[in-house]
Amino acid sequence: MASPLTTPDASTPGPAGRCTIPQRWADYTAAEHAVWDTLFARQMALLPGRVVPAFLDGVARLGMDRPGVPDLERLSERLQALTGWTVVAVPGLVPDDVFFDHLARRRFVAGRFIRRADQLDYLQEPDIFHDVFGHVPLLANPVYADYMQAYGEGGRRAMTLGAIGPLARLYWHTVEFGLIRDGEGLKIFGAGIVSSAGESRYALEAPDPPRIAFDLLRVMRTRYRIDAFQPHYFVIDSFEDLLRQTVDTDFGPLYATLRDLPELDPTDLLPDDRLEPARA
Repeated sequence: MASPLTTPDASTPGPAGRCTIPQRWADYTAAEHAVWDTLFARQMALLPGRVVPAFLDGVARLGMDRPGVPDLERLSERLQALTGWTVVAVPGLVPDDVFFDHLARRRFVAGRFIRRADQLDYLQEPDIFHDVFGHVPLLANPVYADYMQAYGEGGRRAMTLGAIGPLARLYWHTVEFGLIRDGEGLKIFGAGIVSSAGESRYALEAPDPPRIAFDLLRVMRTRYRIDAFQPHYFVIDSFEDLLRQTVDTDFGPLYATLRDLPELDPTDLLPDDRLEPARA
């Protein structure tokens, strides 16, 4: 990922339509809008004081406090004016090459479906609430937006090097389930935490999960869980530091080093891990 960051213009060739579908915003039912509103209200009551301030700033700047499922076209107009990103609807999980290419071109992919009212607390496949509420507000932050583009560019290179697995762990432990230092305490920023009522509390306040200072090699060696709260969390210093490490590191030699090291279980602790305390 050591290439310089660039912002593709509208004429840049690429598969802008690959795997994308119309959102069909008018087709959402009153019950589906009500599910969004329930989830939104619950998280917005929980997150102040727990989430990084840039997230709440993004919610406000993007007008996401309007009732109902967001219209991705209107949301994209606001987001593009801020950081050059847009949000495109997809039918579900997309192939790695499509995902990376969209990110590299400052397009975030989001499922259009929303969970049922009896699925508020857990859903195996990410829905529009996870994708849009969890991810999009931070894309209004210029530094974080650049990190996501850099990750997409790095993903395209990782595919040529057979290194998707280690790079996926970086995404999981930062974009999905990352913590960040904020003043003297910790805040959440990962979308998987931000969109979950239970994990919003657990990630910061439970005594059990280790909260480990971010180290790029350590992160990319470490497997993760997809079926439960995370057994541990990684803590970054700042979005600026995360971006710097992403663009200043030559990932080719790093992948070569990783091939010679054993993978780490999510519950493993190393002697040189620096741990952060739970919030009181």
